Amino acid sequence: MALTLDRHQPLHFIGVGGIGMSAIAGILADRGFAVTGSDPRDNAVLQDLRGRGVRVFREQSAGTIAAIRSGTSKPPLVVVSSAVPESNAELVEARRVGLEVCHRSDVLGALIAAQPSIAVAGSHGKTTTSTLVASLLHTTDQDPTAVIGGIVPAFASNGRSGQGSLLVAEADESDGSLVKFTASLGVITNLELDHTDHYPDLESLIATLQRFARGCGHVLANRDCPILRDRFQADSWWSTSSVEGTAFAAIPLQLHGDSTQARFYENGEPVGEFSLPLPGLHNLSNATAALAACRLQGLSFAELRQAIESLQAPGRRFDYRGSWHGRLVVDDYAHHPSEVDATLAMARLMVSSGRSPLPTCPRRVLAVFQPHRYSRTAEFLGPFAQALSQADAVLLAPLYAAGEAPIAGISSAAMATEIRRLRPELTVAVSASLDDLAVAVAEHSLEGDLVLAMGAGDVNGLWSRLEALESRDLPLPLAA
Repeated sequence: MALTLDRHQPLHFIGVGGIGMSAIAGILADRGFAVTGSDPRDNAVLQDLRGRGVRVFREQSAGTIAAIRSGTSKPPLVVVSSAVPESNAELVEARRVGLEVCHRSDVLGALIAAQPSIAVAGSHGKTTTSTLVASLLHTTDQDPTAVIGGIVPAFASNGRSGQGSLLVAEADESDGSLVKFTASLGVITNLELDHTDHYPDLESLIATLQRFARGCGHVLANRDCPILRDRFQADSWWSTSSVEGTAFAAIPLQLHGDSTQARFYENGEPVGEFSLPLPGLHNLSNATAALAACRLQGLSFAELRQAIESLQAPGRRFDYRGSWHGRLVVDDYAHHPSEVDATLAMARLMVSSGRSPLPTCPRRVLAVFQPHRYSRTAEFLGPFAQALSQADAVLLAPLYAAGEAPIAGISSAAMATEIRRLRPELTVAVSASLDDLAVAVAEHSLEGDLVLAMGAGDVNGLWSRLEALESRDLPLPLAA
């Protein structure tokens, strides 16, 4: 049964600082709901929530449950994500005292059902595409509500409660919960096997996305993805390779390391040209989906073309952190072989074209990668090695388990062996810790390198560790 939100019932989020949880909690607080949460961390996201009226507890304990029950006329609704284990002390106590517990997807589903909505699903590009949709709507004065799995530069937040009619949400497929969403418009970016900790095979993933599609009022899908093209019935298709059989297409005219020029088509007819300030074919596809979604909402191409010029990618998507001894350090969330391949291809385009959105154009690409989950690494060891082998050097961080038990023979060292098998001449190094990884960057990088740190774990802490090297009394082993 679908959840109905009651303004008289408080909500409590266990792990409220999570990227998906915090967006929902902030929106509900902005809309006048009594919201509390717990999280042992202290970061900018939690500080923002406190500023919006959310009471945040630092401890996840039975005492927190006692505190949120005190002085309330109606028992709180406890919200959890798939990241919260059943053994969590706070969750155990909530169940013991009989509080209603629901998944974050139930609350998001209630928000989606309450107003006209655009839900973006797919294996890759969900966060970027939903960010671009929300940004275009914001720039064209549609004032959308947005629930995104990343920081949207236009809002400086991952969640926003707008006064306009539309809601934009990222629909995560990792745990299958997106089947609860009944969006007015469902956007599917692409589909290939991932999240093998949840899906036993590709067919089960396809079945889940097909069920999501059936729950949407209108489906907009990427015709360039063979699985979508062969296995899905979309109401509208988009493409960046052909105008045939598509309602919307953006055919690239020029690909640069800092931008893309393209011609936009609707139902086979040219509508106009636009300049996208994001490089790479994958970003052109994301932007085409966003344009198509906005056109389906009735916005004119003329106003959208102007809005495109100010688009920015979400946080942790080719996110420039700074220059370190002449090395350009970039953080990226890529953690699937296709994402790593697309991100490195974009970086190589910057080198070859001599154009880049970075302060200077890089001369080489040093890939720093952290494998994420034993199950994903085992499934895609070969494809990861193939994607990473296009770099000029590869540094591997320790595998980030994300709570999974080890699998025999699966490690960063095993990935290094696969890369060396493909390119014996390539510099490949494996570090035992993130501190050692920072030293390896100093040892193997050259001035003018793009140091591209990729992964969904804690490899985004590389920049702070590079800065910390400066305070050590050891000479930095910088390559000549």
